[in-house]
Amino acid sequence: MNRKITAAALAAVLVPVAAAPTVSAAPTAARYVDTRVRDCAGHGSGCRPGVVVHHWHRRGAQARGVGWVYASREGVRSGTARWLVKKPGGTWKTGGGWKRANRVGSFVETSWGRDGHTGPKYPRGSKLCVEFRGLTTKACITLK
Repeated sequence: MNRKITAAALAAVLVPVAAAPTVSAAPTAARYVDTRVRDCAGHGSGCRPGVVVHHWHRRGAQARGVGWVYASREGVRSGTARWLVKKPGGTWKTGGGWKRANRVGSFVETSWGRDGHTGPKYPRGSKLCVEFRGLTTKACITLK
C-alpha cells in the first residue's frame, strides 16, 4: 500500500511540472558587442608603452563606449601615464588625466574605468593613445 501512495504522490508532483510551459534557458541575442584591443609601441622586446582598451557598442550603432583603458611600460621602475582620444577629423583631447603607474615586476601599469557598459562614448574610427610622461612614443588603437 505504501508503494501505491508513494507512486501516486510522485505522479501528482510530476504531472504539474511536466504540464508547465518550458522556459528557454538560452540567452536572447546579445545586445552589445564587446571588444578588447591591444597595441605595443617602441623598439626592442616588450611594450614601451603598451595599451589595452575594452570598448563596446550596440549592434548597428556608430558610437563606441570605452569601458576601460590599461597602460603599461616595460623596463622602468616608475612612471606617470594618461590616455588621449581623437575623434575622426578632430583634435587630440585628454581622455584620462595623468595617473601614477604602479610597479609590477619589470614594468609599470595603470588603468582608468571599469568593466561593464560604462564610460564615455566616441564615434567609430576614433583613435585612443596612451602616453607616458617623458616618453615621445605612444601606443595607439582605433575604435572599429
